[in-house]
This record gives sequence, C-alpha cells and structure tokens, in this order.
Amino acid sequence: MNKDIQGRDIIASDVQHLQAVLNCHIHDEATLTRVLQSLKQLADVKFALDESSIVAITDAKGKIQYVNDKFCEISKYDRTELIGKDHRIINSGYHDKLFFATLWNTISSGKVWRGEIKNKAKDGVCYWVSTTIVPFLNEDGSPYQYLAIRSEVTKQKQAEQDLKEMMVKVIEIQEEERRRISRELHDGIGQSLFSLLIRLDRLIGEHEQMPELGLLRSDVSGMMEDIRSLAWELRPSVLDDLGVVPAIRTYVDNYSQHFGIRINLDCKLNSRLGLYKETAIYRVVQEALTNIAKYAEVAEAEVWLKEEDTEVIAVVKDRGRGFQIEQSDGGVGLFSMEERARSVAGRLELVSRPGEGTEVKLVIPKEA
Repeated sequence: MNKDIQGRDIIASDVQHLQAVLNCHIHDEATLTRVLQSLKQLADVKFALDESSIVAITDAKGKIQYVNDKFCEISKYDRTELIGKDHRIINSGYHDKLFFATLWNTISSGKVWRGEIKNKAKDGVCYWVSTTIVPFLNEDGSPYQYLAIRSEVTKQKQAEQDLKEMMVKVIEIQEEERRRISRELHDGIGQSLFSLLIRLDRLIGEHEQMPELGLLRSDVSGMMEDIRSLAWELRPSVLDDLGVVPAIRTYVDNYSQHFGIRINLDCKLNSRLGLYKETAIYRVVQEALTNIAKYAEVAEAEVWLKEEDTEVIAVVKDRGRGFQIEQSDGGVGLFSMEERARSVAGRLELVSRPGEGTEVKLVIPKEA
C-alpha cells in the first residue's frame, strides 16, 4: 500500500475511534460536529507535518516521547531505540557545550529556539538539520514538553562549505597574483626606471644647456613614485619580509600623511603567525581604515593588535558617524573582511551605532 495512503488511513482510523468515544459523551450534535471538525483539522496538520518535516516531542527533562517516521529514517534508529532517550543519542560532537547550554536555557525559559544542528546517525554518517524547538507551557508558564521540527539541510551546508573553500582559494590566488605583480613592478619596471634616471643624470651633467632633460627626469621620478605606490598597494614587500606589524606601521604612517587622520597604534605580537594569517590581518586593517577615511568623519582612530594564549586579536576603532548595522547591507568591504577571516578559521565582529562610531574586531586562532 502507498505510504501516504497508509498514513492517512491510520489517522482516519484514529479519528473514527475518537468519534465513537465522543458520541457517547457529547449529545449536542452541533458541538459534536465542531469538535470532530477540529480533530480532523489537527489530524490533517499532523499528517502534513509528518510528511514534510522531521518531528520529535520530548518531555520537560528532554526525554524523547515521540518521533515520526522521517526522524527514524534520517537517524537510522528504530523508534524503540529512541523513545525514552534524550537527543545525545544523535549528538555528533560538532557543537560545544556552550551551544547546547544556550539552546537549553532558551527553551527552558519558554522561548522558541531556531538554529542549525549537526547530528550523527546510527551508522556514523553526519547530517545537518535546520531546527525549530517550541516549548509547550503549563499555566504557570513553565514548559511541560518540547516540539522539535527539523528539515534536513545537509546538501545546503555542503554547498556552503564548498563555496567557502572556493573563496579561500580565490583569496590565495589573488594574493599570489598581487605578490607577483608587485615584485615585477618593483624589480622589473621600477629598476628599469631607476636605470633610466641614472642615465638622465649623466646626460644632464653633460648637457646642462638642455632644460628639457630636467623636465624629463622629473617625469621619470614621478613615474617611479607611482610605480612604488602601486606595488605597495598591491602587496607590500615588508609584509612578506618582516611581518604584519612592520607592514601595518608603514601603512599607518602613509595613511596618516595621505588622509590627515591620526592613528593611535598599539601592536603587540611576539612571533610570526604565518603568511595567510598575517595577510588576513593586514587586509582587514587596511579595509577598515579605508572605510574610516571614507565615512567616519574623524580626526583620529585606533588600531591595536595583541596576542593571547590561543588567539590573536586585531581591532580598528573610531568614534565617528557610525551606522545602524541592521539597516546596512555591509557592502563589498565587509564581505571581503568576513571572507578574509573565514579563510584563516577566524571570525569578524562588527559593532557600530549612529553617532558612537564603529569597531571592527578580527579574532584569529593561533592554531587552526
């Protein structure tokens, strides 16, 4: 028999049984009709929910009281193996204790919790579910049971992971190309222009009566400065040679001269972090300072970098215009900083309020 038809037949049988019971206790036909209509609607809702979602009901202590067929199907557990257990039976170990403590505190206080959870089936295969947990409350407001409605999002999460990995590779390729072009500009075109400058100096010494040579020398010197600035913007060689702290110091000096914004710099880093992590820090600081110059309308800002036991923290802060984060799409700059953070297993935190300024914080684990 078709599974859908079979499921409906079971529900119909339950409704008929209830109708027989109600016929014995409710003698008013109109009332009986309304009750039966409500039961039919509830039965239809239950059927639709069971067909579309992974459903579980637990008691106040988190013990499983009911699971539907989809729960058994995705978890690979028989219903008898699940009833009476708690959800630790499908715990994948992916989430930390704080994650579940926050979840439990939310639902035990009578609030709905929504989020994504990585579970593990009986055969060891992990899967992701988008979850909504709804507490059912007593008259005193305390939960007496919880209804968890889930939908599988494993393929979506895998696609997100693939996208993240692709973005990391794009960032790596971009930085490699920046480094290559920067070196070619500095060592190739830059050195050629420097040789040309020396030859012009010799010609000027030999032909002092030709002022055009002096103008030509000035043009070549200006081109050299432009090439040097372009090479620096693409990829400062000091970042590769000496590390992120000297690179940030040099960038901040040039930034203050160019924009007239004083930067209070405090960088405390005791060791090199590796090429990708230092690049991520440098680019986030660079992007954050660029945004300050464009939007903050301030005369000074702060940049500090500190090393803790397990992580490195970089902060760029201003006390300028600020903005309402909820009403902003973030733009390309924020997206770029977030991707930089993800590429080194870090996280980016943004705090801003209108009239109170903006703080960008990058947290990178020292071991990842």
